[in-house]
Amino acid sequence: MTEEASAPRLGAGIRRRRRSLDLTLAEVAAATGLSSPFLSQVENDRARPSMRSLQLIADALETTAVQLMAAAENPRRVDIVRADADPGLDPATRVRPLVRGHHQMHALEFTGDHDADRAFEHRNDELMYVADGAVEVEVDGRTHRLGRGDTLYLTGGVRHRWRALEQGTRVLLVAVADHVEATTDPRG
Repeated sequence: MTEEASAPRLGAGIRRRRRSLDLTLAEVAAATGLSSPFLSQVENDRARPSMRSLQLIADALETTAVQLMAAAENPRRVDIVRADADPGLDPATRVRPLVRGHHQMHALEFTGDHDADRAFEHRNDELMYVADGAVEVEVDGRTHRLGRGDTLYLTGGVRHRWRALEQGTRVLLVAVADHVEATTDPRG
């Protein structure tokens, strides 16, 4: 097992996805509200997007930010992600992948604020664990407050949004990857 010290290279995966959809930088810029020069810098790994920018890019490319991050790394059979590993995103983002590469499971750690205006709906199941602080999660029109040590499980297809309620909040999100075809238990 070799540990790589370099940051993930998000740009090549973003460029591949954009080209596979036959989109120009100008078209992605128009869809995201980001500038073409910035997108070019991201694709050439000369600029690091924030998580919000990466989500806008992913939306324009009909994928997810997690999928774009996964495409930036080769899967590893055994992998250690060090706490100080460079996630390849703007450092102000305070998001880091806990699983690298294209696997059946994705995991992210969010520290601090989170964009509560953005709603998420994933194809497969997701688990949220509050490691520190508190969050408020809106699911199906109901608001749930979670504190340190609490978990929330969501089945695929459930629309939700969340926000940190305290400074220093740390949330771990673990999800079944979108490329995995999760099935329901036939026993019901």
